[in-house]
Amino acid sequence: MDTPTTTNTLVSATGADDLAHLLLQYGCGPIPFTGKDGFYERHLVFDNVKDPAGTSPREHFEAVAHSIRDVLSQRWVATEKTYEHENPKRIYYLSLEFLIGRSLANNIMNLLLSPLAKQFAVRKNLDWLELIEREPDAGLGNGGLGRLAACFLDSMATMELPAMGYGLRYEYGIFKQSMKDGWQQEQPDNWLRRPDPWEVARPDQQVQVNLNCAFKMDAANLRAIPGQPSNLIGFPYDRPVVGYGGKTVNTLRLWAATTSDYFDFQRFSSGDFVGALAEMLTAESLTRVLYPDDSTSQGKELRFVQEYFLVVCSLADLVRRFRKTNSNWSTLPDHIAIQLNDTHPSMAVPELMRILLDDAKLGWDDAWDITKRTLAYTNHTLLPEALEKWPIHWFQVLLPRHLEIIYEINRRLLDDVRAKFPGDEGRVERISIVEETGGRTIRMANLAIVGSHSINGVSAIHSGLLRTTTVKDLADLFPERFNNKTNGVTPRRWMLLSNPSLARTITEAISDNWITDLNQLQKLKPLADDKHFRDAFLKAKHEAKVQFAQWLSTRTEQVVDPDTIFDCQIKRVHEYKRQLLNALRIVVLYNRLRANPDLKIPPRTFFFAGKAAPAYHLAKVIIKFINNLAGTIDGDPTMHGKIKVVFLSEYSVTLAERLIPAGDVSNQISTAGYEASGTSNMKFMMNGALTVGTRDGATIEMAEKAGEENFFLFGLTARQVADSRGWYNPYWHYENEPETRAALDLIFSDHFSRNEPGVFNELRNTLLTRGDNYMHLADLKSYLNVDQKLVDLYADQDAWARKAILNVAASGKFSSDRTITEYATEIWNAKSCPVTWRDQK
Repeated sequence: MDTPTTTNTLVSATGADDLAHLLLQYGCGPIPFTGKDGFYERHLVFDNVKDPAGTSPREHFEAVAHSIRDVLSQRWVATEKTYEHENPKRIYYLSLEFLIGRSLANNIMNLLLSPLAKQFAVRKNLDWLELIEREPDAGLGNGGLGRLAACFLDSMATMELPAMGYGLRYEYGIFKQSMKDGWQQEQPDNWLRRPDPWEVARPDQQVQVNLNCAFKMDAANLRAIPGQPSNLIGFPYDRPVVGYGGKTVNTLRLWAATTSDYFDFQRFSSGDFVGALAEMLTAESLTRVLYPDDSTSQGKELRFVQEYFLVVCSLADLVRRFRKTNSNWSTLPDHIAIQLNDTHPSMAVPELMRILLDDAKLGWDDAWDITKRTLAYTNHTLLPEALEKWPIHWFQVLLPRHLEIIYEINRRLLDDVRAKFPGDEGRVERISIVEETGGRTIRMANLAIVGSHSINGVSAIHSGLLRTTTVKDLADLFPERFNNKTNGVTPRRWMLLSNPSLARTITEAISDNWITDLNQLQKLKPLADDKHFRDAFLKAKHEAKVQFAQWLSTRTEQVVDPDTIFDCQIKRVHEYKRQLLNALRIVVLYNRLRANPDLKIPPRTFFFAGKAAPAYHLAKVIIKFINNLAGTIDGDPTMHGKIKVVFLSEYSVTLAERLIPAGDVSNQISTAGYEASGTSNMKFMMNGALTVGTRDGATIEMAEKAGEENFFLFGLTARQVADSRGWYNPYWHYENEPETRAALDLIFSDHFSRNEPGVFNELRNTLLTRGDNYMHLADLKSYLNVDQKLVDLYADQDAWARKAILNVAASGKFSSDRTITEYATEIWNAKSCPVTWRDQK
């Protein structure tokens, strides 16, 4: 698959030839560029109608961002015109999350305009770092699922694949995290408070979404009225996805929910102002937030409708585009590949069937064949609660036609199962899309599997467990559909942009071809034994640590020492990710220092970051405990200069871009068999951190590539976790491991909660009373053992640098470019489509 050349990219656009090439590349439409176009000045004055001397830093950011959008716009148009002309097979990536972070610096980098942008900032006396800080992170995702989707979009554009992302335009994102007395607080993330300079509204491409009920305001609550059909409007906003080199600019289309341009004027005139706007309030609430609180029925119902809304809007849009250039419905799978990113868009199965049956008037067999060959499903979790099940009652009220189609899919499926496995009604029940026990529900993961031609996991261990455990019966029925596609991350954002010191060091050693071919990093392997390169590598790491410490101090007034080990665990807070195990490790180290203040250890700063779901009480208790642990250690003078704990609130892409390059140690310590893949593990590896981890997710494959001797692996394997379920007793570790007992006793004695006695009783229940489901205590001693090996190695900086370089050299497999190549060749059968369209001037 073609990728752009990267010759001399770190200094591109600094010479006349480079500038002329870029002017021609981006001036490919009716408006030629001269290099003296005054975009910034025009936007600063005309968009704000102000004297430039009176404009704010935010307005400076908007003017620069709009200028960059001006530069890429004609290439964006040319990309779409090329696709229309060439009519290639297009990829449509449906995801509830796209955690794209900030766009300005990333777009400038991918357009190869970084040197020019920095020169411009100097000429205009702009503080470039301050300007970048004025852009909020886009509130379109939460964790690894959304970050992966963003990396995939970057890779598809860089590899010149004809692709488009579909998601929802959340007005407030998930939530903004802050801390009060150590407890997580949630506030609205109003990231769209100011106009987003990247998005382009497309009012002429709205989609009508039909529901089989209406909504009425009843005592300040919205109530569904079955049998009264109503509709919502999906309003599209497009964002550019710039491939590295600026040759392809694909599109991320986000849907906002609204209603038709009217309200009940009679009710409004009579004084019922709220009731008159009930439909509008209902519609606009649909895309207010990502992942509404699912601890209530109302929150779950909103999530259900969100997923349906995303699917209906996206399928209507892509079918409309297909029909512009293709009249034969049977060719749909030859021109369209739809990838379902996790279970959330599974409604695509009955919705595509509805389109083919009701709109295209195809017969069932033809419609079903087209549906299966068009759809593919990525599973991202083994947790049962994440394999969504929706009550049949909701389908009956809102989507009765879709329920009819699902019932028919299921009837035919179960007939086939009974024919293949006669008398095995247990298998029939497990495979059924309809779950009859505990309230009748639709199993959305089963629906996605049955209606797709490809089902992939996201790491070797995850894909194996998916086939042999989670959906074994379906895998036995459709073995040819199951495959693995180990995740990857884009090296453009996660090395070139976020870690310029390391990127420069690597480029000086092996050239910059690694930017679009990460396997080139293998050339670093022999340099691990080169003293000069090891010194340069350590210098780059220290620069990243100093820069992070300065940024953190400016942003939060928290002070950290860049000469300490930066020991990091940054990810969504969940029991299986085991932030609590990490905290227990720190309590043991704290106890050792209390017992022996003269103990010689390298100074260490432990960083945590991540959000807990608003309704996930135990995860919030864990955050509270980490914050109290940090406060207790900070308040103990004997700990100064030895250990420090920092919980970084409001974890985001921006924070990760700064912390990951600075990290010395990456903690990937999930209970084995629970982490699907992980992506922060890959980012830390690429940036020269050493991994302390369990044999779980993609960490297993990372260790295979780098050599287990260059990792710090510990703990039970997935098989050992499963086999010990019947007899595991956490009290054994409490009674037989003195350091474990001492750490727990210290917690339970309220040492870390002297003013809040009993606040951590839930931790006792989790770790002891309720059986320690995620086996923290089973792995604690092993964790401490490898931790000591890590500390011993750090004392020898040459040996540490050698292992870190070998990790970077082995990280090439974990580029999202490799992952997308596998999707394109093995699932989508899609090929690159270089942009060739030039407007005839």
